[in-house]
Amino acid sequence: MSEETVDYNADLALLMEEMQNQPRDVHEIQIRLRQKISMIRAEGLPVPDELKRLEASLDEALTVEDE
Repeated sequence: MSEETVDYNADLALLMEEMQNQPRDVHEIQIRLRQKISMIRAEGLPVPDELKRLEASLDEALTVEDE
């Protein structure tokens, strides 16, 4: 596992913790998650499936919330 992957894992673990502790800030967390995924892609690293699922889940939850 590369150093970049470890850093991303730590950042994403922090985002997950924030989602649990501050559910009202889901929009902000979604933005930050997308930024992290974009950074992963920009470095040519594969985006883990669980992040793709989390992104889709947030999109779905926020779409339902907006209706």
